[in-house]
Amino acid sequence: MQPSASQPRVTAILVAADGGDHLDRTLDALARQTRHPEGLVVVDAGSTDGSTADLAFGGSAELIRLPGHRTFAQAVAAGVREVRPVDADGPVDEWLWFLGHDNAPAPTALAELLTAVEIAPSVVVAGPKLVHDDDPSKIRDFGESMTRTGRSLVLVQDELDQGQHDRHTDVLGVAAAGMLVRRSVWEQLGGFDPALPDVDAALDLCVRARLAGHRVAVVPEARITSAGPVEEFGRKRLTEGKRVRMHRQAQLHRRMTYAPAGLLWLHWLMLVPFAVGRAVGHLVAKHPAAVSGELAAAFAVAFGGGTGRSRKVLARNRSVGWAAVEPLRVSWRRVHERRTTSRDVELARVEDAPIARASFLGDGGVWVVLAAAVLSVVTLFPLLGSPALTGGGLLPLSTTVGRLWQNVGYGWHSIGTGFTGPSDPFTAVVAVLGSITFWSPSTSVVLVVLLAFPVSALGAWFAVRKVTTRAWVPVVGAALYAIAPTLVGAVTSGHLGAVIAHLTLPWLFLALLEAHRSWAWASGAAILFAVVAASAPSLLPVLLVAWLVSLVVGWRRAHRRVFVPVPAAVLFLPLVLAQVARGNPLAVFADPGVPSATRAPSAFQLAIGQPVPDWSGWLQASAPLGLPVWVLPVAMAVLALPVAAAALGAMLGHRWSVAGAALVLALLGYATAFGATQLAVTGVGSTTTIIWPGSGLSVSWLGIVAAACIGLDVLPRTAPVAALVATVLAGVTVAPAFAAFYLQTAAIQPTSGRVLSAYVNAEAQANPDVGTLVVDPQPDGSLSVALERGQGSTLDDQSTLESTALALSRAGEQLTTLAGNLASRSGYDPRPALRSLGVSFVLLDDAGSSPEAQAVHDRAAGAIGQNALFTSIGETPSGQLFHFDGTVDRTSTGSAAAHATHVAYLVVLGVVFGAAALLAVPTAPRRRRATSNRIEAEEPATTFDEERDE
Repeated sequence: MQPSASQPRVTAILVAADGGDHLDRTLDALARQTRHPEGLVVVDAGSTDGSTADLAFGGSAELIRLPGHRTFAQAVAAGVREVRPVDADGPVDEWLWFLGHDNAPAPTALAELLTAVEIAPSVVVAGPKLVHDDDPSKIRDFGESMTRTGRSLVLVQDELDQGQHDRHTDVLGVAAAGMLVRRSVWEQLGGFDPALPDVDAALDLCVRARLAGHRVAVVPEARITSAGPVEEFGRKRLTEGKRVRMHRQAQLHRRMTYAPAGLLWLHWLMLVPFAVGRAVGHLVAKHPAAVSGELAAAFAVAFGGGTGRSRKVLARNRSVGWAAVEPLRVSWRRVHERRTTSRDVELARVEDAPIARASFLGDGGVWVVLAAAVLSVVTLFPLLGSPALTGGGLLPLSTTVGRLWQNVGYGWHSIGTGFTGPSDPFTAVVAVLGSITFWSPSTSVVLVVLLAFPVSALGAWFAVRKVTTRAWVPVVGAALYAIAPTLVGAVTSGHLGAVIAHLTLPWLFLALLEAHRSWAWASGAAILFAVVAASAPSLLPVLLVAWLVSLVVGWRRAHRRVFVPVPAAVLFLPLVLAQVARGNPLAVFADPGVPSATRAPSAFQLAIGQPVPDWSGWLQASAPLGLPVWVLPVAMAVLALPVAAAALGAMLGHRWSVAGAALVLALLGYATAFGATQLAVTGVGSTTTIIWPGSGLSVSWLGIVAAACIGLDVLPRTAPVAALVATVLAGVTVAPAFAAFYLQTAAIQPTSGRVLSAYVNAEAQANPDVGTLVVDPQPDGSLSVALERGQGSTLDDQSTLESTALALSRAGEQLTTLAGNLASRSGYDPRPALRSLGVSFVLLDDAGSSPEAQAVHDRAAGAIGQNALFTSIGETPSGQLFHFDGTVDRTSTGSAAAHATHVAYLVVLGVVFGAAALLAVPTAPRRRRATSNRIEAEEPATTFDEERDE
């Protein structure tokens, strides 16, 4: 029976894509309609779950199977093509009704839709009220619109349906699911835009219908269920990056389609630059997964085509201007209101989150930091006001920030005879520090040393607060960590990397614990991981173990922690490859900075936390007393016993698992320190030296302090007394080390920043590459030789590739041959070597107190002084200086390829660390109030935007 001219004919297009959980219910709902559609086309859009295998239709219903996966819009378009035209005597009002397998309509849904379009003939597209399939009382989608920039918005979403929006039926667009559209208009407009296969196809169709002079309306009485947005239709899982790409690509395509012809070129030019800026914004907003989608969308629209066809279709059917749809677009004021409401919802989600009991300002945190600052001023008073430091593992930094960054990464390095290769990762840390005090880069090193004690106390206070509940316990932890023998020893011996690692470890510990909560914490952990690893490469094994454990323990949120080592890997990869190519992979763990001799402590001394054999200065201080050898070790063990007892006692409390993890960390740190004493890879003069074990002991001390504080936290009323005793006795163990500058035992000392003599510095002003051959007599009667450029070596010049080399280079052999012949009378002509190496000065260092060194010094002074090629400048603070009167060649500064590689590597570092830094910057306020006595570490994870972060 053919429909009459006055009766609308409806064909339902039902799309199924792996919809086994919903399809039967939707078909049953269609069968129960009070107004049945005249035709039904079921489109199988590549189902693989067998949900359509048993379907069979006849008469006015048919089944179409499409090969491969199809989106909802593509499947609808294919289904419409299968709808045969009606053979009738007069015109027939044909309508198309689009449904998905999850769109079960209420019994009166189609009747209500048809009633709406019959009452208002100008309405050519009508949409239902989409509700949640699992909770029909909540609205999923009720009308769509867009901003002036083309961003699509659902007008009503995830609200309880109380009829509050039923009066607003005139809208710019409706969702594709449940859409009823007049077929003649569908064919006139060309259907869904093929360039919008995933999202916004329905909105675009409605916009074109509006511009063609028609109306679009929502029908609140027509209710249809929906299991999710259209982009999730038929997909088991949709990543955040792909979701962003779909929506952004649709928005950009529509923007290009709707733009005036005169501005089209400007929109096209700005596609990629705007995408880069928005990608940075995604990082700042803690949505790293959206970055790739943002960039991919811009490139797809800019170079993928499709805009031309869409603009032609729009122009062909357009009969009214954009002013006709302007009242239906969403204003910026409303967008702002929606964002404000969304932010309030986010805050409400964490409003009741518990906090730790201790307050930094109210419970002694600020006071222990101030006490540590006073201790620093008293201990390091001779360093106050100094522009630079030298001695031990320290040298001044380069005088300009540009020079600092020139030494970072793969490229030409002028240290020694010069080489092309990677720098130490620590050079990047030094460059960042020097850039902070750009007017005087070396001042940053002075500040790090002076602030070491208060900063370590600050970090330890927050780390201990994380695992304890009593308000005063973090103060004890901060005090113990600030007076650690490893920190005092690293400060007085000039191990800058070890100092930075000690200061950073508590924050890394805290960030790793919190990394599951948000991308800000995870990115902060990544940066801190890289800083610790670069400052103390010997900690790489324990850091990787800690990272792997955090992945296993927090496997449900591993997607955030998995990227933590990436910045460190970018820093270390060139150096690792270079050392492996040399056949010396263990040299990767060598200490950065100036190579300095370190005496190996015993295993017992390491167990008590002593990084050097002098027992933190007690060996020299107790020498006049003539005590038996065994007294000092026993006394130091007794002094360390209260802290150890508190740490072990924590295993008897109810938080034994957390304390056990801290003790395991302490054991890993001890193993790292012990391993460092067995590894000698760095050359110092005529010998090699072990790796500084203090960095491993810093890890061990952090674990012991955390466990001890947990033990104190669960003790009864005697806990404060025990804490006071433990802290005082721990302070006694390092008392002489704090007095190192007054006892003249400190290796570092203030300096003006000048490494070589004023005469060489003056020459270096005119010739920055002037070479100075430094000859240093050794206690064993040998000579140590170094070649310094310009005003002398700086801390950022240092390279473990140079200090751990297994063999001399050809230039190095030439240098040693030159120095050996200059230090004794021979028939050797030094002029070719001096010329090719660019050596204009020879500096003979003082010999010290060794008779063998003095004999070598006197012989070298006589040989060089009597050589007619040299003019004696005289004595300098560093030794005797001679000037070569001949001309020398200008030294190499590396090839063009080395310079290009250097720039490329800096760009890579900037991208990786810049992205991590943007993610690490907190952007959302986190107001909290205490509602529980549970410690923060035991609370469930929360985050503002869990779904997007995944």
